[in-house]
Amino acid sequence: MADLFDTAPESAPDDLSRPLADRLRPRSLRDVIGQDKVIGPEGPLGTMLASGSLSSLIFWGPPGVGKTTIARLLADETDLHFVQISAIFSGVAELKKVFQEARLRRRNGRGTLLFVDEIHRFNKAQQDSFLPYMEDGTIMLVGATTENPSFELNAALLSRAQVLVLERLSLADLELLAQRAEKELGKPLPLDGPAREALLEMADGDGRALLNLIEQIMAWKVSGKLDRSALSSRLMRRAALYDKSGDEHYNLISALHKSVRGSDPDAALYWLARMLAGGEDPRYLARRITRMAIEDIGLADPQAQAVCLDAWAAYERLGSPEGELALAQAVTYLALAPKSNAAYVGFKQAMAAARKTGSLPPPRHILNAPTSLMKDQGYGEGYAYDHDEAGGFSGQEYFPEGMKRGVYYRPVERGFERELKKRLDFFVKLRARRRKG
Repeated sequence: MADLFDTAPESAPDDLSRPLADRLRPRSLRDVIGQDKVIGPEGPLGTMLASGSLSSLIFWGPPGVGKTTIARLLADETDLHFVQISAIFSGVAELKKVFQEARLRRRNGRGTLLFVDEIHRFNKAQQDSFLPYMEDGTIMLVGATTENPSFELNAALLSRAQVLVLERLSLADLELLAQRAEKELGKPLPLDGPAREALLEMADGDGRALLNLIEQIMAWKVSGKLDRSALSSRLMRRAALYDKSGDEHYNLISALHKSVRGSDPDAALYWLARMLAGGEDPRYLARRITRMAIEDIGLADPQAQAVCLDAWAAYERLGSPEGELALAQAVTYLALAPKSNAAYVGFKQAMAAARKTGSLPPPRHILNAPTSLMKDQGYGEGYAYDHDEAGGFSGQEYFPEGMKRGVYYRPVERGFERELKKRLDFFVKLRARRRKG
């Protein structure tokens, strides 16, 4: 699927029947809107072009930000023959044909820029097929993907190409694109200020989507300017970019988790709402919210886990959309709760120690001795029953013999863990005192 470009060269009269997006296609890299960090003089692509050392590339970014257009312009800038295929519709036979034609073209003195849209759709074997032709210079590969290349592309392919991240267009970028469209069409959009802002928001960072919306609006027969309400009644908001199994899914759950950890209930509620609006399974969110209570709040507020489990149960009883409010309440509670990962960190350290020490047995004095043979072996001998000791604390050693005592749980001075720290410090002092005695 082709992406957006953006700029506004003047069109000839016979171009008026072409789609607006095609008429506004840039004629040089400097005309592309919104990607200065990549194609500007100090950007990675600008630097490559200036030095004449262009390598194979992977463009990673959302739809409608210029991936296809930049690839076409690169071919023009470098005098390479441009070939475009889509991984959705292309198979082994077409790839072989493309490679054969590129090899023949190279023998005749011209290189090939092969643009592969949705390159992550190719399987491992298909991705590997590019490698020899990239290495011998038959093709310069430019791949485009909306998915994280680290997860979707082979390491061998990534090692031979540079990944460039293209960003969604900002509102300022979209406004500039709208101005270009108005110039091309020869008339302003029939929108007041708030309606114009709403239009840019509807595009959701996708330039091609904005141009399609503008074409619709310009075809309406209206008198005066439409306000936000009138525009919203005529246009449907573009569906938010959200793939429940893709990169956006992990980005948003990360944003939700870190907002909770950062004690920001407003941001946490926003990211929760974004995921629900995108169609995320509330049960998945209930599970992750419960994990946040265990990982980031822990014993600083022991009630947090119960709040999450109750919210999860409430959702199961109520369903959507009413049950989602219970999840929102749990998220708000977690964001405002005192934070501690002491138990989480301590458990990870204990797991590492357990793997390191292998099969060391417990000390014999804390082993049960249900048989006479075990008693003869010293099982249970010298065990101090804590309830019979002064203060209900014996101070005995419970780690394996010969193992250095580990310190894993270090409570923080926040929430309920402040009280637990007092108890822990008391037992540490009491244990030291008993050993001296």
